Amino acid sequence: MQSFSFQTTRSVLAEAGATARIGGILAARGCRKAGFVTDPMILELGLADVALAGIEKAGLSVWVFPDVQPDPPEEMIQGAVRAARAEGVDCVVSVGGGSSLDTAKLIAVLLNTDQPISDMYGIDLVRGERLPLILAPTTAGTGSEVTPIAIVTTGENEKKGVVAPQLLPDCAILDAELTVGLPAQVTAATGIDAMVHAIEAFTSKRLKNVVSDCLAKQALELLGGNIRRACSEPRDLEARANMLLGSMLAGMAFANAPVAAVHALAYPLGGHFHIPHGHSNALVLPYVLEFNMPAAGSLYAEIAPLIFPELSGQGEDARARGLAEGFKALGPELGMTSRLGEMGISHNHLPMLAADAMKQERLLINNPREMTYEAALEIYTQAL
Repeated sequence: MQSFSFQTTRSVLAEAGATARIGGILAARGCRKAGFVTDPMILELGLADVALAGIEKAGLSVWVFPDVQPDPPEEMIQGAVRAARAEGVDCVVSVGGGSSLDTAKLIAVLLNTDQPISDMYGIDLVRGERLPLILAPTTAGTGSEVTPIAIVTTGENEKKGVVAPQLLPDCAILDAELTVGLPAQVTAATGIDAMVHAIEAFTSKRLKNVVSDCLAKQALELLGGNIRRACSEPRDLEARANMLLGSMLAGMAFANAPVAAVHALAYPLGGHFHIPHGHSNALVLPYVLEFNMPAAGSLYAEIAPLIFPELSGQGEDARARGLAEGFKALGPELGMTSRLGEMGISHNHLPMLAADAMKQERLLINNPREMTYEAALEIYTQAL
């Protein structure tokens, strides 16, 4: 039997309206004051109202940090920690997208240690334990609620990761009501992001394992089978619930069989041009798949029909190539911009992007085919 280790979130609650139960979960742990981490749009849309009311009903007081920024900057996180410490927060909750969830993870860790965040970048470098932590995603994409990973923007545009088991929350809340009405373009981008997590986990060179494989395949079936309906019928609760579940399963998969070159090439697009992470992944995904074909073609052929059922019954090579071609068509079908040039990127930017992508060694070591600067430059050129 293959040797492997597998870690995930301790508890998952999947239920429409489940955010109302967050307060009771925290009260049962003896918590008294919750730090509530979210972004201005979540508050404006009222998506945090049920959770906040439930926390107060359970007898806890709440301090709200409402200012999470996309691609969370290190300075913002440090400022939130200082404010939360002054408020006497003893547990952390987040209702929001991946940036909010990642920020909440780090706040929960940093509030309980003197270790600076600068010493945490990398794998298994966090010392000590975190405060109680509950995460409820409002998008079906990042899987952050079940991953031991938080991505931080340092300096002007470089992204670094904190990877440690302390970042896994006590409970992940999958409440499909939080995602109802999400705009089609956001649904599409986050859904493709989740698919990338599953695909890269299934083909991860370093830590691929049987449990992650099973999770990745189930995730792709759920995501591929529901993304079009979730985009075209934004109030379809069943499609939304299936997308959330697929995203979580993909998160569990890549938390244990890490992502690779798609993410490595996507990060500079977010860092320099502030393209949302899921959209960044979608822009480079087909071309990374084509680059990896010599090393991962048989694996791509295995999963391609889960996303694109019309490929069933075709030969292995046709299925593998159909996966890349399918993603070239899927983004535009769902209303997404599909070319780097349409995002304000020119040939002059590509050497800088390729050089930055090669800094993502933590990710590139997982790619099924060795990535070089020249190959990264060619992928960006193809995506232009």
